[in-house]
Amino acid sequence: MFGHLAQGVEFSIDGYPQPKPKLFQVTDGTNAFRVFELRGRMSHGLDEPIPGEVISEISAYDGVGRLWTSLERFKAHDGPLMPHFAYGALSKEKYAKAHLLHLENHLEEVKAR
Repeated sequence: MFGHLAQGVEFSIDGYPQPKPKLFQVTDGTNAFRVFELRGRMSHGLDEPIPGEVISEISAYDGVGRLWTSLERFKAHDGPLMPHFAYGALSKEKYAKAHLLHLENHLEEVKAR
């Protein structure tokens, strides 16, 4: 899970390997993010990988380290951000919100166990 979350942050800087079509991004994707933002929470299939994500088995400790590193990198990043695979172009502030909502959504999975 932590590796998945880290990749989401990394992709916002480096680019998503398999973005959805532009039309989806500016319609359904944009609308989905607006709903998540207004509700203050995200809900998505927690077992669904990011399209093109490389899934590897790593320890929770290593995953948390990778997530922390990706968040620090995002915070320090001054350049342009890549379009989200589903939501399209996001400002740094909106991306930070998307990453936070994504993290919170996955932590619900941990809380449920």
